[in-house]
Order: sequence, then structure tokens, then C-alpha cells
Amino acid sequence: MNRDDYDHSRSARKSDYYIQDTPPKEARVLVEQHHYAKGGSNTGCYFHGLYRVADNKLVGVAWWLPPTKAACKAVNSDWKRVVGLSRLVIAPGEPRNAATILLGCSMRLIKRDARFVSLVTYADESQGHKGKIYVATNWQYAGMTRPRRRWIEPATGRQIAPKATVNRTKSEMLALGYEQTPAYPKHKFVFNLL
Repeated sequence: MNRDDYDHSRSARKSDYYIQDTPPKEARVLVEQHHYAKGGSNTGCYFHGLYRVADNKLVGVAWWLPPTKAACKAVNSDWKRVVGLSRLVIAPGEPRNAATILLGCSMRLIKRDARFVSLVTYADESQGHKGKIYVATNWQYAGMTRPRRRWIEPATGRQIAPKATVNRTKSEMLALGYEQTPAYPKHKFVFNLL
């Protein structure tokens, strides 16, 4: 989301929304429409939806899934108890703090479930993201990742999953019509639930 997509003229109140599990298909639609990645993985541990009380419309999604084993071990030695925020999206026109309401409630639902003890997420420097929402919800800043290039499908703007590119050379990817982005780092944030 861009700064201009939010409604700065009003603030969201928690009483304006409710958060509940949302079907993955519905979460995917919102992500494809409004998240810069234009999609996500085929799996997830949690799909928490932010719904407006006034019309029961889904206006936000927090999509959680386990990161790679190496990413988990860098966060907690009990690596099987780490879950990552893969996608956080709010529909345009919602108040800026709607994302904070969704993220805070989503984190409390995960803590209550008790399967995971550590959370990890990244703010994408290529999108101008610095992670202010994570700072606002008391995540610990854990530094920058190494810069990484991504492959994009030009027709849709969707990022191609790294595992889909692992067996192809750069020239093969270019021949298939994909475009490669410049290399950018991400800001890493960690939150311990215990």
C-alpha cells in the first residue's frame, strides 16, 4: 500500500472492525488486488481478516506462514515454533491505523493459540517500506537482510516465487518473459510472544 491509499481524514476505532479467521481464497483475492506482490504462497497457518462492522466487508488480511528453516533458526533455536507474517494488506480508503488494529489483534490470536513463540516479518525497502507499523506494535528491529533481486511477471506485476526460479538460468527466465528487479534489502523485525 502507498501512503496515499489510506484515508488520513479519520482514525479507525477498534469498535468499527472485527477480526476473525478468513477463508484463504478470500484472503488471496484481497492480496492480489491490493498488495504489491500481487499474490502469496499456496499455504498458511493463519489468515486473519479485518472486517468492517457496518457492512461485514473484508478490508484487511494478515497472512502468516512458517518461513524457511534457516530464517526460523535465526530467530529462535526452537525453530518449529516460529511463524512469519507473509502478507499484510489493507484495502484502499481505510484509515491508516486499521493496519495497526489488524496486526495487534492477529498477534494476540496467535499468542492465544500457543503453537508459536516467535514472530518474524520483513519490511520491503524496494517498496519504500521502513517497518513503522512494526515499531508501532513493539516488534524488535533485527537489522537488514542482504540485498536480493526478484523476478516479476510483467503482465500481472506478480512476483515469482524463488523456488519456481531455482532450476532456471537468468537467460531462461528472460526468455520466458520475466523481468528482474534491482537488488534491495529488507528490514527484519522479530516479536517474542513469551
